[in-house]
Amino acid sequence: MGDVPVRVTVNGQVREAAVEARLTLADFLRERCALTGTHLGCEHGACGACTVLVDGAAVRSCLMFAVQADGAEVTTVEGITAADGTLSPVQEAMRECHGLQCGFCTPGFVVTITALLDENPHPDEGEIRDALSGNLCRCTGYQGILAAVRSLAGDARDGGALPT
Repeated sequence: MGDVPVRVTVNGQVREAAVEARLTLADFLRERCALTGTHLGCEHGACGACTVLVDGAAVRSCLMFAVQADGAEVTTVEGITAADGTLSPVQEAMRECHGLQCGFCTPGFVVTITALLDENPHPDEGEIRDALSGNLCRCTGYQGILAAVRSLAGDARDGGALPT
């Protein structure tokens, strides 16, 4: 089978390429778009390190083929950071609450938390834990990550800014 054309808007920029049908979205982002913030951990969708937003929904990019994203809008961790380098509220909370650990899993957590708070700005403890249960931190530093989400959910309850 020959290459298949794909056109994906990644972090607001249109990307077009002819790719093998079996190329994963994660590999497309890393190799064709040079966006290496999307990490590959298990390559089975279990660890969440490769989580990106596809049309606003958090997905495991290692389980999605690039051709399936044709016509979609993809946001990676690089797209969550402002163009001038300003951290998003989620990234800032992760930094402030010491949720970064070694940093390998951080992009997946940032994207997952962003999707959670976009969908539910006031998650309770159970909803936070449920949302994060699909992301693994091998440093086992979950307390800082949970504190970051709690601080944002608390800010939202108090009328503070939500992640964008």
